[in-house]
Amino acid sequence: MSVDVLTFGLNHVSAPVAVRERVSFPMDVLKPALDGLRSAFGSSVKEAAILSTCNRTEIYCAAEPQVQEHLPSWLADFNSLEANSLQPHLYQYRRNEAVRHTFRVASGLDSMVLGEPQILGQMKDAVRAAEQAGALGTMLHQLFQRTFSVAKEVRSQTAIGTQSVSMAAAAVKLAERVLGDLSQANVLFIGAGEMIELCATHFAAVQPKSMTVANRTLERAEVLATRFVAKTMKLSDIPDKLADYDVIVSCTASTLPILGLGMVERVTRARRHKPMVMVDLAVPRDIETEVGRLADVYLYSVDDLGRMVQSGTDARRAAVVQAEAIIDTRVQHFMHWLQTRAVVPAIIDFQQAADQVRENELDRARRMLARGDAPELVIEQLAHGLTQKYMHGPLAALNRTENDERKQLLNLLPRLLPRVDRRR
Repeated sequence: MSVDVLTFGLNHVSAPVAVRERVSFPMDVLKPALDGLRSAFGSSVKEAAILSTCNRTEIYCAAEPQVQEHLPSWLADFNSLEANSLQPHLYQYRRNEAVRHTFRVASGLDSMVLGEPQILGQMKDAVRAAEQAGALGTMLHQLFQRTFSVAKEVRSQTAIGTQSVSMAAAAVKLAERVLGDLSQANVLFIGAGEMIELCATHFAAVQPKSMTVANRTLERAEVLATRFVAKTMKLSDIPDKLADYDVIVSCTASTLPILGLGMVERVTRARRHKPMVMVDLAVPRDIETEVGRLADVYLYSVDDLGRMVQSGTDARRAAVVQAEAIIDTRVQHFMHWLQTRAVVPAIIDFQQAADQVRENELDRARRMLARGDAPELVIEQLAHGLTQKYMHGPLAALNRTENDERKQLLNLLPRLLPRVDRRR
């Protein structure tokens, strides 16, 4: 059965963060998930990769077409969810549409922040994880290599990445909207990954009173803190020190909330109800949603920031048309490669059959020479034998067919015959 490129999943457009966090795959779960996917579908799934970020969870497959209808159930089962709960939020693409979607994602055209560059690095991490899990083969390897090339081409030849309004910049604006001047604000960053680093860069630019990085391991926190002359603390120290901070930005890989309602309620009382801004960029979320109901806490999720940054993308939308044109061309190139690859087995079989005919006729010619037949006669018999053998298949097919099928063969026949150089 034929193998197709399939893409399946959900993103910030199709599903709210409350749904996305339920199907998020932390990096240490990717290999078990890929193993489970291939085990569930057996040889029907030849290759696979999983991309999981705060804005999307997507599965890329080289698989037999019937796999597509069963992927939603697998995703729900793996995450212990009812299949019906995910169905309204899922999208599926096949063949050229799957390739186009992959190219658009890597190029930042499908991002919450149009043109944002982080998604390309996240996709490369996903591909690396799939390679380490032994889940990549020729088809997806080729797809992703071309994907990275397309993303680079889009970024270098269009203005899609200029005037970027990032999530990190939006976090600063939201904090200023609530607290005003941040020069007297104490800022706490929970986590030490790429998103926290971006946020720390933007907050440092407005020169808050102090910045602190809290992380599970102090070593990573200290590496980041050194860049911004910030303090560090362990996650376990947060309950005792949270009241000292006016702005909290959290983005960790924790599967459970780090800041709960009870803890934050105690903190607001200790602060005498002085307002706090909390920005939760994690999926699954680091801060319990109930915290947002507290009168003195301004809690923003990744979706809240996404809505804010949409207004800043107008200057880049003109580049989208140009980017889409580049992607359309590259999709055609990949599909041509895919189609060419599909006929390779037939070409090999044809070549092997031709080689066998040649060997048989050569053996016959050698026997004739060994018994003393004239070389001219042997050469003539060899040429005649090869000609008859090569002509037999097309002529037999013509004799067996009628009407439209015969017309089609007659139209193809001149293209299949060898060209004769009459100058020789």
